[in-house]
Amino acid sequence: MPVVYFLFRIIARLISWMPFPLLYLVSDILYVKLYYIFGYRKKVVYSNLKNAFPEKTDQEIRLIARKFYRHLADVVLEVIKLRSMSGDALVKRLHFNNLSLMKEILDSGQSIIGAIGHIGNWEWMPIGLQRILTGMHGYAVIKPLSDKFFDAYYHKIRSRLLIDSEVISFRNIFRALVRQRNELTFTMIAADQTPHKDEIHYWTQFLNQETAFFQGVEKMAISLNMAVLFLDVQQTRRGYYEVTATKITLTPGKTSPNEIMEKYIQLLETAIRRNPYNWLWSHRRWKYKREEKGERREEK
Repeated sequence: MPVVYFLFRIIARLISWMPFPLLYLVSDILYVKLYYIFGYRKKVVYSNLKNAFPEKTDQEIRLIARKFYRHLADVVLEVIKLRSMSGDALVKRLHFNNLSLMKEILDSGQSIIGAIGHIGNWEWMPIGLQRILTGMHGYAVIKPLSDKFFDAYYHKIRSRLLIDSEVISFRNIFRALVRQRNELTFTMIAADQTPHKDEIHYWTQFLNQETAFFQGVEKMAISLNMAVLFLDVQQTRRGYYEVTATKITLTPGKTSPNEIMEKYIQLLETAIRRNPYNWLWSHRRWKYKREEKGERREEK
């Protein structure tokens, strides 16, 4: 086991035992280090913000950036907190506005894809929701980390509070759903990930830029007749989040090509523009550009 990973696990365990007031004091320190001292992906964040919001002044961009780094520090420590947090404590920090919509769909016998983005606390929400909804198998779809030690660690803490649900790689989710096509499932997937260069199938406008998206949500929904909902996660106060489900389609087989994706992208952009700091701006979301022939190149 690498020394860095061993030290991380010790520190993470100590952090997970902290009460929330102390946790957020540590988060304030982490924010200062991320933004002012280390400048973690600062060029990426500012480039993304300026391209997404050309109408905003430099002062407005700086304010969003600082609020983003504060939020990022909170989310990082909130995820580590899962190491010792109880399921009941987690559920109390999440408010779901319209659970009735989700329950009605499941009660009708139709499985659901919850298309989310990297907004709010995208790690807490799927765990909290599956603890509330019962009578179905849940999937939290993730993109594995490149480091095998940290990937194993986060897989463990993500899975710890799940009930009749599992964390699964995006590469395996379709096969799993096909195997369970006659059973009720609720699959949550962050559909705003950057596709691998060999997996791009769809380009569209998103946040003022031409952007590539996975089509997996749409393809799975149509193939397996799954309802598609957009789940918006907004921070109400520190450590508390409000989740709102919006129907994208209950009849995926009747939609036109790319209709599901376009509705998802529109809802995601609206959610981001409502509270810009709430999205993961440090992600190199636009590292590839589309060329005239439909190919793409990587930005240097």
